[in-house]
Amino acid sequence: MKLLHACVLGLFVTSGCATTSASRQVPSLPDTAALDAEVARAMAATGAKGLAIAVIDDGRVVATRAYGARNAQGEPLQTDTVMYGASITKTVFAYTVMQLVDEKKLELDTPISRYLDKPLPEYPDEDRYSTWSHLADDARWTRITPRHPLTHSVGFANFGFLEPDQRLRFHFDPGSRYAYSGDGLILLQFVLERGMGLDLGAEMQKRVFDRFGMVNTSMVWRPDFAKNLADGWTMEGAVEPHDERGTVRAAGSMDTTIDDLARFAAALVRGEGLSPQSFAELTSPQLAITTKSQFPSLQAELPVEQRRKDLAAGLGVVVFEGPQGRGFYKGGHNDSTGNTLVCLPGSRRCVLILANDVRAENAFPQLVRFVLGETGVPFDWEYGDRVFWDGR
Repeated sequence: MKLLHACVLGLFVTSGCATTSASRQVPSLPDTAALDAEVARAMAATGAKGLAIAVIDDGRVVATRAYGARNAQGEPLQTDTVMYGASITKTVFAYTVMQLVDEKKLELDTPISRYLDKPLPEYPDEDRYSTWSHLADDARWTRITPRHPLTHSVGFANFGFLEPDQRLRFHFDPGSRYAYSGDGLILLQFVLERGMGLDLGAEMQKRVFDRFGMVNTSMVWRPDFAKNLADGWTMEGAVEPHDERGTVRAAGSMDTTIDDLARFAAALVRGEGLSPQSFAELTSPQLAITTKSQFPSLQAELPVEQRRKDLAAGLGVVVFEGPQGRGFYKGGHNDSTGNTLVCLPGSRRCVLILANDVRAENAFPQLVRFVLGETGVPFDWEYGDRVFWDGR
């Protein structure tokens, strides 16, 4: 496969071993030629049209690469091409929230009712949020704290509009179990904006995008993105135009580039911008995960003896234990987007993959393993019964 564009910020380690703080030896990183060849094989095997990848070592971005096409016209995907961040937005949002915690503007375990000037169900319905009025007959909303949305344990479905009657409701008591919910994050956004008077888009711009020089990243569409923009490909190979999202959504409205998001990932894994306590909370097990897979989000819990002991919710990330110690990761997905961020705090290494072709997800386990070695990332839990490309 022809590599249409590649940009190298630095050289990978090509010999020797790195050592984590726990004195675990970790594999050497591949050189860029080897990475290019492996990505080419992955794209050929999966049929993916476009993919970008970044590697972080010891908290520094050492390389960003882009391969394939950004649109049906065959224009090259570049490392500064604007791509959809999808649910990796949730991790950036969690990072922003933890800054507010550090500044004592927000407490993770204080009920959200303390930040609102009237009961949540009494707020008028607005298109940019979910429909809180549906909760009028269920007082469990008063038990929700900011920790619950960040650990996906509010009790909601992924989104209220996915319910059979499109009405938001509780399926379990807040904090009692994990079930992925975008509306949970939207609720926390509502608390920040309507309860605390913050502008989330402006806060994320100031606290993250400006701070780390992410010049082509925004929580809403910018017209200047159009000059170098990635469309996407679905599992069936159909082209899907990039969605120009005009509303800030904590659950997933971020547009970004591999260059930009790699800067955030590097800062995150080294804990920059957060107190040691907040970084530890974000990246440590907060709540056991008790389901066979990530989706469907409201599936039944497994019997205790069948639950994974290496898997838990962090704050805006999933935390796992593996051969190289503790790691954390976050995925992002829609019909034409596949993203993943995998980080190992012990060695401060990460792999970030943004794909504008959802078929690339089938190669994610092999590509992460090729760069970082065996990590224990729970891709089988993330993607369920999907058949992955094994590199052969």
